[in-house]
Amino acid sequence: MPSTFAETVIDFESFPLAPESYFNGPTGNATAEETHYWWGSQTEQVGTFMVDEIQLSNRSSAFSWGGFAISNVTDNTTPGFSNQYSAYPGSGAGGSQNYAVAFGNRDVETTRFIDENFVFDRNNVDHLKQLPSIYLPENASAHSVAVTNTTYGYLSMRDGDAFAKKFGGIDGTDSDYLTLSIYGLDETDSTLDASIEFNLADFRFASESEDYILGDWAQLDLSPLADARSLHFNLSSSDIGDDGMNTPAYFAIDNFQITAIPEPSAAVAIAGLCVAGTLRRRKRRNPA
Repeated sequence: MPSTFAETVIDFESFPLAPESYFNGPTGNATAEETHYWWGSQTEQVGTFMVDEIQLSNRSSAFSWGGFAISNVTDNTTPGFSNQYSAYPGSGAGGSQNYAVAFGNRDVETTRFIDENFVFDRNNVDHLKQLPSIYLPENASAHSVAVTNTTYGYLSMRDGDAFAKKFGGIDGTDSDYLTLSIYGLDETDSTLDASIEFNLADFRFASESEDYILGDWAQLDLSPLADARSLHFNLSSSDIGDDGMNTPAYFAIDNFQITAIPEPSAAVAIAGLCVAGTLRRRKRRNPA
């Protein structure tokens, strides 16, 4: 029986961008918010912006940005922070132009400078909402999304840089990883028990030939978080220093697919039609 649920793919192509450019905020609905980090506090312009049917979080300050940006930058060879808006495949999924870039994370363990008060707590709603976040339309659930590394992150992990190590180390045997974790909040802003983990890089295999840094677009199943009204994305890495994660806290997404959930009355009507159809078929097969 074919699905009665409508599916929508947000491919970010509707977002207006000049060639080789990006939008990183602030958003039109942004409000000033004092945000506290382990190193201090800063005033940020915090808001969301809509692309088709979803809203993406964005945080902007005088010195940085966070959350999501929209980009069509194709430079996948220049290393470093100056090239932070490029997806490593050099385009969106399937060769499209636009895609979204996410920046930001919350450290998952204490360090010399980061105490337990600033370590990520998946059940803390404020922690989740400070991460790159996607807010779904009413009566829709997340289905899947394409993910990949940014050029900045990929080249940093492949070659190392002034702040982060080369994954695998000098001899290639270090058990390094970069993991993307996704959490959901329901309609009451309660954290779902389920979560999703996906490795953007993994050097923990018994055979070094299996070690990888993701350089293509990969489709990620989001159905374990089908009950979520919003999704919140965190990154964790094996490369941790006194200041927290050294690996650049970036990833890119495209082709975010959502599935419409019918209204309860519609679901009842559909079930009623199915029952009625079954009864009619039985009556024809068993005439009185």
